[in-house]
Amino acid sequence: MQTSIFLAKLLGPVMTVVGLAVLLNGRAFHSIAEDFIANRALLFLSGLLIMPVGLAIVLTHNVWTADWRGLITVFGWLSAIGGAIRLLAPQYVVQGARAMLKQPTMLPIAGAIWIAAGLILCFFGYR
Repeated sequence: MQTSIFLAKLLGPVMTVVGLAVLLNGRAFHSIAEDFIANRALLFLSGLLIMPVGLAIVLTHNVWTADWRGLITVFGWLSAIGGAIRLLAPQYVVQGARAMLKQPTMLPIAGAIWIAAGLILCFFGYR
């Protein structure tokens, strides 16, 4: 349980701030995302950073429960898999990102999801 609380305290504020940044700076974030997917080196570097973070979470917190702790595990697995895909098949990441960026509601929805997940983790981590 201590690992769950630590990870909730670590991930919760970061996820909340990222979600707020996406909602408050939608145009800038859209531009940043376009620049990001156009830069293959940056895409590769992000995979090198995201995959080990996800693996660290999975290795220390592979807890499959139907409560807030499961959210941490899912985030860890998605990060590990997402990082691996960035390294092994960046063309799919670019393709998916371009499709998402064409949808005007995608960024606000993503921002809201990040805020909700972050606030849930903050609540359970800091209560």
